[in-house]
Formats: sequence, C-alpha cells, structure tokens
Amino acid sequence: MPFSPELQAFASGFPITLLHVSISVAMLLAAAALYIWLTPHKEISLVRSGNVAAAVDLGGVLVGLAIPLAFSLKGSTSIVDVALWGVATVAVQLLVFRLVDLVLHGLPKRIQEGEMAAAALLVGAKLATALIVAAAVAA
Repeated sequence: MPFSPELQAFASGFPITLLHVSISVAMLLAAAALYIWLTPHKEISLVRSGNVAAAVDLGGVLVGLAIPLAFSLKGSTSIVDVALWGVATVAVQLLVFRLVDLVLHGLPKRIQEGEMAAAALLVGAKLATALIVAAAVAA
C-alpha cells in the first residue's frame, strides 16, 4: 500500500530537519562554550553557587546566540548553507557580545557580585544586538 504524499514528504524531510537542528544546536553549544571561555567571570561556577545574576546573564547569552542562528537556519537551503551562515552569525554575535561587555565595562564584575540590574542591562543589550544581527541575515 503506497504512503500518502504527506507521509512521503515527512519521511524524506524529517531526517533533513533533524540534521539541520543537530548542526544548529551543536553551533549554539560551541558558541556558548566559547563565550564562557572568553568572559572574565566563570558563569557556570557562579550559577552553581547560586548567583542568579550570572544565571540570567548566561540565559540571555544563550537566547542571544540562538536568535541569529534561527534566522540563518530559516534562510538556509542546504547543510553547507546552514553551517556557513550559522558560523557567520555566531562569529558576529560573539564579537558584538564582546563589544557590549567592553562598552558596559564593570558590569561583568557586578554580575559576579550578584547584581541583577547589571545582568538585566547586559541581557537587554545582548538580545537587542541579536535581533539586529538576525534582521541583517534575513534581509
């Protein structure tokens, strides 16, 4: 008995979707690890010790990295395209994050001390730049 066109489309498209998701999640995790390595404070240790400001900041970083990745994934047509645009958007976003950290100097230290106001400002700045990078990719 032949499958319906919908089931055939799903059967052929789902493995590609899983591959695109896998590549994008791997890039997200690699970018987050690189960000954590580049920052002056150790977010994971701070989060484990109960520093809410560090958790909020790290959560903002993850979302800020995911937004441009999602837009690059939306516009990609092949695995190579997903990888190229993903790497490009992550590189730009990490550079912008670093610039935000430099411009708003002193905030990472305040996050280490658990100051939520500093975390909220950094998250806002990083999400704002993520939306701009995502829009540039989508243009």
